[in-house]
Amino acid sequence: MPPTRMDSRVPPDLELPLERRLGKPTASKFEKHLHLETVGDLLQYFPRKYLKRGELTPIAEVPVGEEVTLIARVQSISSRRMRQRKGMLVEVTITDDSGTGFGSMSLTFFNGYTAEKQLSVGTRAMFSGKSDLYRSRLTLTNPDFVLLAEDDDQDPSLALQPIPVYPATAKVPSWTIARSIGLILDSMDWDSLQDPVPDNVAGRHKLMPLRRAYELIHRPTEVEEAYRAQHRFRFQEALVLQTALARRRALASQQEATARPPRAQGLLDRFDASLPFTLTDGQDDVGRVLSAELAQPHPMNRLLQGEVGSGKTLVALRAMLQVVDAGGQAALLAPTEVLAVQHYHSIRKTLGPLAEGGMLGGDADGTRVVLLTGSMTTAQRKSALLEAASGDAGIIIGTHALLSENVSFYDLGLIVVDEQHRFGVEQRDLLRAKAARPPHLLVMTATPIPRTIAMTVFGDLETSTLSELPAGRAPISTHVVGLAEHPGWVNRIWERAREEIDAGRQVYLVCPKIGEANDDDMPLPADGAAEGEDKQRNIASVTAIHALVSEVPALQGTRIGVLHGKLDGTEKTDTMAAFTAGEIDLLVSTTVIEVGVDVHNATVMVILDADRFGMSQLHQLRGRVGRGGLPGTCLLVTQLEPGHPSRERLDAVASTTDGFELSQKDLELRREGDILGASQSGGKSTLRLLRVIKDESIIDKARIEARDIIDADLNLTGQPALRDAIMAYLDPEKEAFLERG
Repeated sequence: MPPTRMDSRVPPDLELPLERRLGKPTASKFEKHLHLETVGDLLQYFPRKYLKRGELTPIAEVPVGEEVTLIARVQSISSRRMRQRKGMLVEVTITDDSGTGFGSMSLTFFNGYTAEKQLSVGTRAMFSGKSDLYRSRLTLTNPDFVLLAEDDDQDPSLALQPIPVYPATAKVPSWTIARSIGLILDSMDWDSLQDPVPDNVAGRHKLMPLRRAYELIHRPTEVEEAYRAQHRFRFQEALVLQTALARRRALASQQEATARPPRAQGLLDRFDASLPFTLTDGQDDVGRVLSAELAQPHPMNRLLQGEVGSGKTLVALRAMLQVVDAGGQAALLAPTEVLAVQHYHSIRKTLGPLAEGGMLGGDADGTRVVLLTGSMTTAQRKSALLEAASGDAGIIIGTHALLSENVSFYDLGLIVVDEQHRFGVEQRDLLRAKAARPPHLLVMTATPIPRTIAMTVFGDLETSTLSELPAGRAPISTHVVGLAEHPGWVNRIWERAREEIDAGRQVYLVCPKIGEANDDDMPLPADGAAEGEDKQRNIASVTAIHALVSEVPALQGTRIGVLHGKLDGTEKTDTMAAFTAGEIDLLVSTTVIEVGVDVHNATVMVILDADRFGMSQLHQLRGRVGRGGLPGTCLLVTQLEPGHPSRERLDAVASTTDGFELSQKDLELRREGDILGASQSGGKSTLRLLRVIKDESIIDKARIEARDIIDADLNLTGQPALRDAIMAYLDPEKEAFLERG
């Protein structure tokens, strides 16, 4: 069962609706466009940077496609009547006075009467809007702006005061946010504000008082003050997160589970004796750890991470067999039907007669392995449900179908979750609830996790790592294929695929989307497009690429298959079985083959529009080749120009096959707030200031303090402000990321 939530006792002033302080019109804008509803929400909405009033913003550093705020000087302004519709167009060029081509950008105002009246050559102003490229030039359309007086006309102290820049939208510019926060700060009942950081902890780490931190982060008189306030809030964030994790871990350790000790001469021993190879040192070490934890009378909660192809499934299977030996059952939850079916066939093949207990030709003392997916026939489903409920099946493998109300188990002792990032806390708890007593839990990921992520996101789980690849894994060479600079290379891709097929090998061709029967997307830029002309980028789809490769001369006579998530279960299974059996030469697919698929004869992976995928996903995909002792090749095909930020990600993937090194690069290249972003937390990013790479030392210190706090006071009875902060900061949706898996 999940830990019980603590009673909430949030300070009243922070819980006041914004309408009570800012009025209904302004409060409505904040709620609609920034999802901020209370005084506390707004106070915790921190500036993302600070501008110096006397300095112009380097335009070369302005990102494309984002809401930006910058200080610049008007270089030119003109107006003209629009031809296609009524009204006037005001065109303004602003500059950072750098004297380079990157030091200017264009602004366009439709019916910009205010801009024409207030802006003139030489005027300094702060502009806010969404940046874009038009004919290769940076531009803002209908930006908001406020005029700034020249430094020598200002109060000297005001001239030094930095301007906070907040994450803004077109409807709520940065200065509106700053003005509203100023009103909040001036009207706060500071006596009601409780500090979530205990006094002794704040003293040990020399943290400024909470009230002063709010004031200096939003209204600093010099930027160094803001940085000191940021440090205070970073530590506070880390302490709140680590205390929540420490409490979750402590509560889990107090739960009672059924011990599942190993049994001499049982299924596990017999399975080990039948293996035609020796376990790697890593597999052996992790196996011993899992065995010891399964034998304890409290639940195992462990994360198993490892390189693509490091043998995690074998380690998990050995743990499942130990549980079966002890009279329990194990459930393996997979994110896709393709992967569930692959696990089912692979585990049955690996176990041999041990997976056919009580069946003709099976081992009399063996167990049974059953599959449960949504596309099964009624008869198949009924049979699987009966074997799971009766206990005849010791290992049950399935997709989300395992979570259905009518699925029951005889004695569920172990849950194994494959590719944990595909499942949320609610789904995991649904499966846990099917056990009579808290089951043991093993979550697996093939995406190596940097230490800081592991201790921030999975701090309630013990972590094991497999970094050693089993013998027989061949090297994979990865190359970026840039069609923007080498459009003729697309023909070489098809020729390279044909060479591999003629050598008796097989090829994956992966597309970012499925497409439809009438989809006319193509994998190449439109022919004849004028240089520099804005054009809609075509994205490769399975349907369009299948039609294309069927006509490519170099691939004539090859056997081509199609695989994607919209096919019915039988068709997906048959296609994958045919590819595994070597009856398909070229498989055009989406990312349904990303994990778990193990075809030893596949040696080339072509990923079209590879920039549409994340780095970890690309690493997973290329791990599908080179699995049978034959060298693998991965081609990352992109239409993007060299120098584009997404090309940097592709270059990083091509530069190393070390998943742990790649995960670190991935983390470094991500934008702020993406680490625990919306896809994990159910809303906007939970992290506000804390950054898991830069702030590792802060997280370490907070982790130590959190353990001491929980060891002394599990329910935080003596720390009500810290308890309140956990509840306010990690609402039910956001708290889900703490239990991903």
